[in-house]
Amino acid sequence: MLRSDQILATVEMIQKENLDVRTVTMGISLLDCRGGDVEQTCQKIHEKIVGYAGNFVATCDTISKKYGIPIVNKRIAVTPIAFVGAGFLRDDFVRIARTLDQAATAVGVDILGGFSAQVEKGMTRTDREFIASIPEALAQTEKVCSSINIGTTQKGINMDALAMMGHTIKELAARTADQGGFGAAKFVVFCNQPGDNPFMAGAIHGVEEADAVLNVGVSGPGVIARALERLIEKHPEPGSLQLDELAEEIKQTTFRVTRCGELIGRVVSKSLGIDFGVVDLSLAPTPTIGDSVGEIFKILGVDAIGAPGTTAILAMLNDAVKKGGIFASKTVGGLSGAFIPVMEDAMLAEAVGDGSLCLEKLEAMTCVCSVGLDMIAIPGSVDADTISAIIADEMALGLINAKTTAARLIPVPGKEVGDSVSFGGLFGASPIMPVRNIGKSSRFIAWGGRMPAPIHSFKN
Repeated sequence: MLRSDQILATVEMIQKENLDVRTVTMGISLLDCRGGDVEQTCQKIHEKIVGYAGNFVATCDTISKKYGIPIVNKRIAVTPIAFVGAGFLRDDFVRIARTLDQAATAVGVDILGGFSAQVEKGMTRTDREFIASIPEALAQTEKVCSSINIGTTQKGINMDALAMMGHTIKELAARTADQGGFGAAKFVVFCNQPGDNPFMAGAIHGVEEADAVLNVGVSGPGVIARALERLIEKHPEPGSLQLDELAEEIKQTTFRVTRCGELIGRVVSKSLGIDFGVVDLSLAPTPTIGDSVGEIFKILGVDAIGAPGTTAILAMLNDAVKKGGIFASKTVGGLSGAFIPVMEDAMLAEAVGDGSLCLEKLEAMTCVCSVGLDMIAIPGSVDADTISAIIADEMALGLINAKTTAARLIPVPGKEVGDSVSFGGLFGASPIMPVRNIGKSSRFIAWGGRMPAPIHSFKN
């Protein structure tokens, strides 16, 4: 049973170590909102979102104040819109995106995810129309995020859809060039996308979910970093502290953070009268100094993020987070591990700027982290096929390792290596990351078809 005294014990974490509930995300099914035409569908979508989430933000604020736990973001995730709008055309989907944006504004949430499609095995005509709508839809909206799942370990990778992703990202960046290509920061490509992920830009309300569900995303890289520093200070003598003891400290600290998130989530869901879904354990950094996953690497013994040993540290961190969190929560889901979003983590962005962290090292790190190549600003001149090929490499890691991987790449219009870009808030800032071997993957991308599922996917 969860008790309020367990939360009171974390006051120092909240006040001094950037502990927060990163997001409370309400998932809403829109499968019953399909009308006879797009206008009827939009009306039903707006009514359902406002009906379920009208008191959502106020309830979160009340409970946050009661327990003294900051809730940084209140979000909504909906059924992948390509399902809801089956049979609609490109302009219809843009109209739905505007409706979603209006509904999100009406209920006061920070952001809404689910302008999405799942095309891992093939694409219908609706899927193609939907993908074609994404650049205009995101350029015309402020709060709508989009995702495409193009692969799973069971189905393989849809290479035809993959080839479209580079062009979609380039057009997104071009349509929002006056914002530094910010549209691309609201779009992510997945392999093995979970249906209960509360974190944006990839949050969706899976078709297997209930009518409305509340999912919580906890955070706390700053809490983990301070806990490790205290432990190391208590054992200053060489050899008095070993790596497994550091992993144990991460595990125990994660337990406390997760209990905090679970309590808040369950109280909010009870107050709103909807089902509680999952706690996502992911360590999600922010641009705030002292709230960085990158800082943990240095505390654990590498002098430069990206140096040999960085991937091993991330693997240990990810594992310890999962072990501590799973024991603390009745229902764990989403992504649950450690995020490495370059623009959203001040120390990772600094490592890109000084050259110690490169794209290839980040790709290696994504084999053992929570997601993938996340919030990476690249030169605006990088061609669409090269972007698709970078995504293909990341999708292949998820395919073979049966894990969620994703790519959120931002080709910043007019910017090259040596420049930087800033989006502000949680989206952060970063130098432009070099991309090697540009323009040398077009023949690979042109094959199309489907990359077959690996042999270990056949488990029936």
